[in-house]
Parts: sequence; C-alpha cells; structure tokens
Amino acid sequence: MNARAQVRTISIPTSTPLSTIAVDVREGLSRKPKSLPPKLLYDAQGSALFEQITCLPEYYPTRTEAAILTNHADEICSRLGRNVSVGELGAGTATKTRILLRSLLRRQFHINYFPLDVSDAALQLAKDEVERELTAVNVHPQVGDFEDLTFLGMQAPPRLVLYIGSSIGNLEHNDAVSLLRNIARHLSSGDQILLGVDLVKDSSVMHAAYNDSAGITASFNKNLLVRINRELGGHFEPDAFCHVSFWNEAASRIELHLESTCLQSVRVDGLDTTLRFYQGERIHTENSYKYTVECLEELLESGGFEVEHIWTDPDCWFAVSLGVIT
Repeated sequence: MNARAQVRTISIPTSTPLSTIAVDVREGLSRKPKSLPPKLLYDAQGSALFEQITCLPEYYPTRTEAAILTNHADEICSRLGRNVSVGELGAGTATKTRILLRSLLRRQFHINYFPLDVSDAALQLAKDEVERELTAVNVHPQVGDFEDLTFLGMQAPPRLVLYIGSSIGNLEHNDAVSLLRNIARHLSSGDQILLGVDLVKDSSVMHAAYNDSAGITASFNKNLLVRINRELGGHFEPDAFCHVSFWNEAASRIELHLESTCLQSVRVDGLDTTLRFYQGERIHTENSYKYTVECLEELLESGGFEVEHIWTDPDCWFAVSLGVIT
C-alpha cells in the first residue's frame, strides 16, 4: 500500500468557538487539496520578511512599480481632485506610497492618510516614517483585512484609494472583481482608485522572483507554519516542508506551496486535532496572478471603475492604472 492510501481523512472538531486564524486554518487544512489564505502569511515576522523580499535583486515588482510612480507621480496627481484624502489597502510600511504623498503635497497643504493592513507592526512603522518625513500628512492606521472597508467612509471626499503592489493578484478573478465593487460601494462619483498589477512576462523572470537564491521567500512561506505553532499550539517542523513555487501558465499565475518532505502527523492543540500529510502533499499558500493590459482594463470596468489612464515601465513588466467612479 502506498503512502497516499495510508492517510485517512481527519475531521477537525468545531465544538468550541475559534479565533479567526483558527477558523481559517481549520477550514483550509480540511480541504482537498489543502490550502491556507495568503493573509495568514503577514504576521509581524512575515511582514518583516516580505520587506526583505522587496529588496532582493530577483524581486522586480517593487522596484519596477516604484520607478513608474516616481516617473509619473506628478502626472498621476494632476489627474486627482483638490484636497484629496488617501486610503490604502494592504499598505504595509507605505514605502512606495510616500512617492505619491510627496507629489500630492505640492498640490495641497494637508493630507489625511488611512492605511489598512493586517499587520499592526507594519502600520506603526508606516505611521512613524510617514509623519516623520511628511509632517503635513496625518496617518490614521486601520488594522484589519479587506472584509471591512467602512474606514473608506471616514475619509472626506474627494477620495483616492491606493491598491498597489499587485496585491490584487493574490485574489481569484471573481474575488478581485467583488473586492473592487465593494470598494466602489464606499465611494462617490469622482472618487478614484490607483491599482498596481504585475504583467505577464518571460516565465524565467517570474520564477526567479519567487525562488530567490537567498531563500528569503522560502522563509516567508514557512513562517506560516511558525505562526500556526505560536498562535494555535501547532507542532509543525518547518524543515519537514519545502517551499515550492512555479508559473502556472494556464491559470496565468505564480503559485506558492509548502510541500511535505515525508509521511508525517502534526498535532495542532488549538484545534484539538492531528493532521496527517503524505510525502509530497502540498499546502497551497498563495497565488500571484499576472495580467495583460487588456485584462487589467476589463478588471477595473467589471469592478465599477472607468479607466482613466494606465502607466507602464519601458519593458511592460508592471502597470499602474487610474480608475474613476462615474
């Protein structure tokens, strides 16, 4: 009998109230195949590791998008209304956002900035750095995920929503459209969104970006197991899993997985269960969809925005688009 056949399905108990992460882990690791939502990657340590990833020579998205914003910041801001308030989804430490904020401050005296992120540590760093560098910006951190966007209503119109970094690429197409529609519901006519997406390119370039030679992306991926150990009393051995990342051309996405290197059982005390993994079994942890410019336009329009303009780098590796509520 092979290892796969020896594994029996485990029913994870649901009798006691569970935290959000516990619900996500319980549901994700009960699926076939197993998967976990990418938001779980971004605890304090995960966010710090991702910041390291953005500086790696193989990881082109951050520096390419930053170059687009730097080269076109004044043009972007010239298309915005006067006295704009700025909200941002998945803000992280807001490093690239400062490029736009600096340009906006040449057009208005004061900015209220509302960054949303699941990492309180990243938001605190963003607040400290932005307010230190740009004293005319008041930062109002919002800790949470994209399920609650009521903070957008706290902003005075006209409003600009930033969703840069190609974070929308983590979402399935229908979920991406639903998120954009939810954003649109919290906005008014004339409000705008600035959306950054990674574009389809040579597969070797994309593969290298998620399989860096320093192993930082592997540590970032495995940190999800470390988080489960810490927050749910898990007994994962991170070294018993390997980081797997590859380009899925048919789905137009990079996929991240954690692959069990052996037949193993893992106790998770917080879920009162033991999970079993066969050798080679994977936990799907993240997708990063890559777009064409045409698909980007369709995405924005499906989400309720009219495309105003799209900027790309000279190699067309990345795109930043401005959409408006009409």
